[in-house]
Amino acid sequence: QVQLRESGGGLVQAGGSLRLSCAASGSIFSINAMGWYRQAPGKQRELVATITGGGSTAYADSVKGRFTISRDNAKNTVYLQMNSLKPEDTAVYYCNAAVKRHWSDATAMLLWGQGTQVTVSS
Repeated sequence: QVQLRESGGGLVQAGGSLRLSCAASGSIFSINAMGWYRQAPGKQRELVATITGGGSTAYADSVKGRFTISRDNAKNTVYLQMNSLKPEDTAVYYCNAAVKRHWSDATAMLLWGQGTQVTVSS
């Protein structure tokens, strides 16, 4: 069984920084795309950033220039460096990953972490 576990959330003042981590553990053959999403109270979950297995990245317009996604393939871990945080960044942040548990898997399985709370005070 493969699990994703986020860490690094917390309370920070506006203008501050946080770094989120998401580690995949279990029986893993390969991980393709990984990403971060967030969900604020009363709103739908939205994409924050994604990174492919080759390292190509994409960002939501609202975080471009402030957030940086990266990954360490040796550690099966994806990171989200968040700078210049704003109160509107307050949300539960979730990571996801497209995981193949065995070389013979025809498709990757999309997994989600349980989320980590980020609160930005004004």
